[in-house]
Amino acid sequence: MQWHERIGRRLKLRDLHILLAVMQHGSMAKAAAALAISQPAVSKAIADMEQTVGLRLFDRSRHGVEATKYGRALVKHGTAIFDELKQAAQELDFLSDPTVGELRIGSQESMAAGVLPAIIDQFSRQYPRVNLTVAQAVFATAHYRELRDRSIDLLLGRMFQPFDEDDLECELLFDDQPVIVSGNDNRFVRSRRLELADLAGEQWLLPPAHSVPGASIAEVFRASGVAMPRTPLATLSIHLSLQLVVTGRFLTMLPGSILRFGGKNWRVKILSVKLPVLPRPVAIMRLRNRTLSPVAQAFIDCAKITTRATRAA
Repeated sequence: MQWHERIGRRLKLRDLHILLAVMQHGSMAKAAAALAISQPAVSKAIADMEQTVGLRLFDRSRHGVEATKYGRALVKHGTAIFDELKQAAQELDFLSDPTVGELRIGSQESMAAGVLPAIIDQFSRQYPRVNLTVAQAVFATAHYRELRDRSIDLLLGRMFQPFDEDDLECELLFDDQPVIVSGNDNRFVRSRRLELADLAGEQWLLPPAHSVPGASIAEVFRASGVAMPRTPLATLSIHLSLQLVVTGRFLTMLPGSILRFGGKNWRVKILSVKLPVLPRPVAIMRLRNRTLSPVAQAFIDCAKITTRATRAA
């Protein structure tokens, strides 16, 4: 029997919807409650699907159900099917009214503190009725997981090098060079020819050593032949670091885009220190085989326009 006879004609979207609910809740009873249907209806739908595909999709026990490898495979593709349907509905809405829609964006904190507000400011002026949701993405633990789970549409951040993710595509925006930042009253502000070694004895606010930003900064110090400085506070919070840096007592190292796009909001200065590291590319990343909605494409286009001056610099 051909696949279209075994699955294409027999498997319904309602069945897939029930399958995803059972997988999510780990119980047919809980899935039935969530879907507001009877438990026998859920059990019958799962049994019918197993008969259709000729494979067991769930292992049953008194504690609930657990998907087999066949069930997990079907759930994976079922999720993609519903996601594509959602994208199609959004595209139809956008075509009927190009000013509306919704978009979910994942962003590193460094992007949210710098370039992302500038992009959103321009985008929201052009599309004021598009609903944006921004979620913080921590690359040290996520590593593009939110994109692959389809919980976000686009991911804005500095790329890992080399970028060898076969299932992802990226739109390069600009190269981000790290800079050393102090408060306006810091004694090094007027110095024009500084080396990193000149600042080794100062108090620094840096990310935790085990984090991706912390490892990147440690590489800068190693490349300069300078030992890691004293750090009275280790934090990933850029907002907290800048609040303390403005006192003039501390130094920190940040992506230059934070100061380029958001520096006017802080009483801080970039110190004149040449760092022996290459800039890190910043990009918008997305799933390769996922339909790109018109709203997502409009956001990418706006991001390119907003950061064009940075690319030229």
